[in-house]
Amino acid sequence: MHITLRQLEVFAEVLKSGSTTQASQVLSLSQSAVSAALADLEGQLSVQLFDRVGKRLVVNEHGRLLYPRAVGLLEQAQEIQQLFRDDNGALRIAASSTIGNYLLPGMIAGYRRDYPTLPLELSVGNSQDVITAVADFQADIGLIEGPCHMAELVTEPWLEDDLVVFTAPDAAILSQPVTLASLAEAPWILREHGSGTREIVDYLLLSHLPSFELALELGNSEAIKHAVRHGMGVSCLSRRVIAEQLEIGTLVELPLPSPLPKLKRTLYRIHHRQKHLSKALERFLSYCKE
Repeated sequence: MHITLRQLEVFAEVLKSGSTTQASQVLSLSQSAVSAALADLEGQLSVQLFDRVGKRLVVNEHGRLLYPRAVGLLEQAQEIQQLFRDDNGALRIAASSTIGNYLLPGMIAGYRRDYPTLPLELSVGNSQDVITAVADFQADIGLIEGPCHMAELVTEPWLEDDLVVFTAPDAAILSQPVTLASLAEAPWILREHGSGTREIVDYLLLSHLPSFELALELGNSEAIKHAVRHGMGVSCLSRRVIAEQLEIGTLVELPLPSPLPKLKRTLYRIHHRQKHLSKALERFLSYCKE
């Protein structure tokens, strides 16, 4: 059986109009096309839906039985069409922890003010978690803190970010000018491997030290801030993460000695090469700016 929505649409309109002539005008079809669609539907069902009384079509018990079901199917088809016309499907965003916890909330708030009812799912993990989610089509787009080296993903620069080396205000390292040697001797509290922040810190900072002492590896920036604030060592995180603590003085920035480079990094946007970026997704990304 191959009943089509067009056949059901023709049937419903003939029933409402009472003739194929009227139905053809409403549907912008020829009268012969309307008659053929109705005949095909009756052939598919092996019943007559109308009694032919002269040139008039009078719905019979078969037609009355079909009509509410036909209307229901047509209404569902319209709902589906409207759903994709407005591009209102749920967006699935994956973000690494610094981005998800400190950048995206304000951006999502702006998006929510303009589109309060559109579904949005946000998952937060480290950069490797995000890359995996995007590669497995579990997320439509990913926002990460370091470059992505997976060939099947498209990686685009998104925002620039500053990293800050910091410690507690009464830390011993502050008792003398900060040097490469004093940084090497300090206990470091770092993000875990797989974190975009850790990858950049290893490359831009720790690789320039003669050695370094790893005191703790922690899985989120809040835990690192608290550990440093309680005098357990020094760390390096995005300025966005510790801006409030720097302002009120519970954490202090360490000046970096030469020849250490400026600790700047690029945040990236990633999506699968086979992923279609919908209008809804592009609309959301327009809010993801500084």
